[in-house]
Amino acid sequence: MKRMLSFIITVLVLTGVMVFTTPGLLDKVRLGLDLKGGFEILYHAEPMEAGAELSRASLQKTAESLEKRANALGTSEPEVTTEGTDRIRLKIAGVTDEAEVRKKMKEPAVLTFRSAAPGDAVGTYSKIELVGSDFVEGAADVQRDKLNRPEISIKVKDKSKFAEITKRLIGQKLVIYLDDRKLSDPNVNMEISDGSASISGNYTLDKARELADTINLGALPLKLTEKYSQSVGATLGKQSLDQTVKAGLVGSVIILIFMIGMYRLPGALASFALILHTWLLIAVFVIADFTLTLPGIAAFILGIGMAVDANIITNERIREEMRSGKSILSSVKAGNKTSFRTVMDANVTTIIVAAVMFAFGTGAVKGFALILIVEIVLSIVTNLYFAHWLLTVLVKAGALKKPKQFGVKESDIRAL
Repeated sequence: MKRMLSFIITVLVLTGVMVFTTPGLLDKVRLGLDLKGGFEILYHAEPMEAGAELSRASLQKTAESLEKRANALGTSEPEVTTEGTDRIRLKIAGVTDEAEVRKKMKEPAVLTFRSAAPGDAVGTYSKIELVGSDFVEGAADVQRDKLNRPEISIKVKDKSKFAEITKRLIGQKLVIYLDDRKLSDPNVNMEISDGSASISGNYTLDKARELADTINLGALPLKLTEKYSQSVGATLGKQSLDQTVKAGLVGSVIILIFMIGMYRLPGALASFALILHTWLLIAVFVIADFTLTLPGIAAFILGIGMAVDANIITNERIREEMRSGKSILSSVKAGNKTSFRTVMDANVTTIIVAAVMFAFGTGAVKGFALILIVEIVLSIVTNLYFAHWLLTVLVKAGALKKPKQFGVKESDIRAL
């Protein structure tokens, strides 16, 4: 009785949770360009100055700058990632003026130090005193002052120019901008003639490091060249999503009908585990903020297929044990045991392949591999353990007493 009660409570609670949370989860799933519409660009990055070195840090900071630019333009959740040693991939959905956004994106990140010009409104700084190329490359660093507070040390190439600027602006602000975004507004306290200065203030260590990295980036701005681009209209993206969802629903219904018709009650339990598997995957998408794309849906469908295969292998092994004349409980235990290694071997080898794809692939290949890995892990939890547990509980509770409940005919059972 206790086993049956635990089975009923487990199924009812999980069903209730899935029914009430699924609509909200689906609304929060982040859609990729191929499902929502937008554009994707792969940039090749190179230093503006001939012979300069392209560092990993400068590539990463340029990617961060692109993301901030895209956010400033009001675009919807841009994705900016670095690839290899000299490439940046940009994905932006929901763009109305693609040409304008692309123009803004490819401009080099411009670092400027500005002062207030005559006629500027209060809080406005339009006169450019220094640009990124005026600073010594990689010289900006974070140090500690006498009170152990973070400060940023900088060096300029032209000491006399810096001395003239700092002398003229004593008691005024020399405001730091990246593009048109204000980063910091330090005061000039004295004339600096040796070309080295410190920027201090109420900085946290992380903020100080971020500002130092930005100044180093400004000293070595990168030129971006489009190597690949792809645009997807909003209508086409919606059509792709609608067709994919429709095909997925039809395929899922066919699979559930097949499992129940072929394996009776154990097939129904396997179908419930597949539904739980799907719900968990959607929850992972939302919690981890994954982006759902067509390649991701392909990985999702492949994972579902592998989960169905696992259930079919297990149920067939159980039926083979029953046909040999074993009891139902012994058949379930033996079938689960003999199928476990086969299913796990298939899952582990697929995870290894997906891991290799993730390590060496780029863009959509990485997304496909990552979702496939998550799929397989969830499949192991839901279909290899949870479905087996449900079936064992029902058998021990006496709810499954006859071979025909497993789709096995009495005439097929061989006497021991």
